[in-house]
Amino acid sequence: MKRKFAGAMLALGMVMFAQNPDNTKTNKRDRGPEAATAEKQGNSKQDVDLTRQIRKQITADDSLSTYAKNVKVITKDGSVTLRGPVRSADEKAKVEQIAKQVAGAEHVTSDLDVAAK
Repeated sequence: MKRKFAGAMLALGMVMFAQNPDNTKTNKRDRGPEAATAEKQGNSKQDVDLTRQIRKQITADDSLSTYAKNVKVITKDGSVTLRGPVRSADEKAKVEQIAKQVAGAEHVTSDLDVAAK
C-alpha cells in the first residue's frame, strides 16, 4: 500500500513539474523602465477610482473566465493599461470595451494576450 501511494505521489509530482509555464519573454518585457506594471499604479483618487470601477465591472461579468477576471488594470495619470492573458479574442474585446466605457477609449492601452488553451 505504501509503495502504491509513493508511486502515485511521484507521478503527481512529475506532472506538476512538467507543466511549469515559461514566462521568460513576459518577464523580460516587464523589466523595462517604461513597462506598465502593478507597482506603477497611480495613487491619486482619480487613478484609484478608475481602476476600482473597471475591476468591479470585469469581475461582475459572469461571461468572463477567471483569466479575464484576473487581468491587471494599471492606471497612471488617467491612462489605463490592461495586461495579462484572456481565453479568447471575444474576452479580450469585452475587457477592453469595459475599460474604454469607464475611462474613455483614448485613455486605454491594451496589452492583453489570448492564452493558448
